[in-house]
Amino acid sequence: MKYNLHTHTFRCHHAQGTDEEYVIKAIENGYKVFGFSDHAPHFFPGDYVSTCRMLPSEADEYARSIDSLREKYKNDIEIKLGYEMEWYPELIEKDIKFLSDIGFDYLILAQHYTDNEYEPFREYCGHPTDKIEVVDKYIAQLLEGAKSGLFTYVCHPDLIKYKKDKEINSQKLSYLLDELKKIDIPLEYNFYGYFDKRHYPNPEFWKMAKEKGCKTVIGLDAHNPKVVEDEKRLNKMKAEISELGIIPLETIELIK
Repeated sequence: MKYNLHTHTFRCHHAQGTDEEYVIKAIENGYKVFGFSDHAPHFFPGDYVSTCRMLPSEADEYARSIDSLREKYKNDIEIKLGYEMEWYPELIEKDIKFLSDIGFDYLILAQHYTDNEYEPFREYCGHPTDKIEVVDKYIAQLLEGAKSGLFTYVCHPDLIKYKKDKEINSQKLSYLLDELKKIDIPLEYNFYGYFDKRHYPNPEFWKMAKEKGCKTVIGLDAHNPKVVEDEKRLNKMKAEISELGIIPLETIELIK
């Protein structure tokens, strides 16, 4: 079954297109299930405001918009309402309570920062790092979130990269995969990273994931409706996944 659970909207301030444009492109390109998972709002303390996720005040409108499209296109496609969420230890309880009151179909876990985003000592993990302590903290925090039982899958788990030593990087990623395998949570092969020619998806990571028997899903991580219709590059990526011997899940059970 053709599905995608990783889609962003303009509310995160770094994606384009209307919610309905995504749905129309999904229908035109044969998707049976299409999930919206914009960056979840967090209740940051003090005067900190994130520039890469929706505000708490936007969450209700987001949910109503997706629910409206779900009803409008119910005969053409199954639409799901979700959030891509960070594991911020100091914030998670209040954030989950807020989202549960609004309602959602699923959450997907994506760790972009260590510690809590608003803290001055936090580190951004979206670029290769030369600090081994950042790698260790990223792995520990991601695993804590994955063990919570709140998330349907882990987004771009190969986001982290230690650039100083390839062998150490491999050892760290191998440990991460071993622990994720124990949890038995699916891992996302990220199309946007492929589309945008980032340092992930990491072939070495995915070769190890195959050897360890980790479950894999494909996530578009769409930040523009054009990503949804880029069949040429998507099929090329799928061919490369196939060459690694990875068979992505045809269906996935949503956890909420």
